[in-house]
Amino acid sequence: MTIEASDYVDEVMRRWPATIRAFLEHRMHCVGCPIGCFHTVEEACREHGVELPVFLAALHALAVDPRRESCGCGCAS
Repeated sequence: MTIEASDYVDEVMRRWPATIRAFLEHRMHCVGCPIGCFHTVEEACREHGVELPVFLAALHALAVDPRRESCGCGCAS
């Protein structure tokens, strides 16, 4: 299981639904956005001013353990 910066946002959320929490906690309202099937994770981070390495770590954490309380990066604190 690997989520890459080059993966499309929509694909990530469909394959690992728990990652939706990371998008929302980082104030990235990509859920249901028509651009999600065209935007990569890297592009979405750039558009929303989110640090890519931090966000990828959050996605991985939620993909591995979907029952986590938060994405674990401290953004929701």
